[in-house]
Amino acid sequence: MPRRPEPSGTLIPVPTRFFVTSGKGINKTSELNAFDLALLQAGIGEQNLVSVSSILPTGARQVDRLPLPRGAITHCVLARHGGGEGEVISAGIAYGFRNDDKGGYVAEGHLHGTQKSLKEFLKWRMEEIAHFRGVELRRIHYRTEELVIPMDHYGVCVSACVFLP
Repeated sequence: MPRRPEPSGTLIPVPTRFFVTSGKGINKTSELNAFDLALLQAGIGEQNLVSVSSILPTGARQVDRLPLPRGAITHCVLARHGGGEGEVISAGIAYGFRNDDKGGYVAEGHLHGTQKSLKEFLKWRMEEIAHFRGVELRRIHYRTEELVIPMDHYGVCVSACVFLP
């Protein structure tokens, strides 16, 4: 079957900037409330989050965390992990750019355990991403959160790479 030509004027949004953020929350009532608190701490609790896969577009640049309009449709790579009393939990992302300046990649992860263990896992994920594509990455950056959840509480850690126009 012949390919149809792309319609002219089609708008495909490609992010030009991104920021990385994280937070954690503890709540006695529910894990959902702890998640909400973690999002608020990360500065993305008043947005409508849309989960996307893990590609940094060519030319995208990292910026400091920006305040976003309340209710904005916000595309992000989100790592989330929740748990209960006495648990140690971690969530985080790793990100890095290709050596050939054709964008980069983001890996998200979470586990019952420490940030140190999570960083080892994320490093492995980033190495696999590069290996599958036959490319090399420049320096890998990390943003992780760790939480020891108090007794009689729920806890959540989040980390996000937030894409901006």
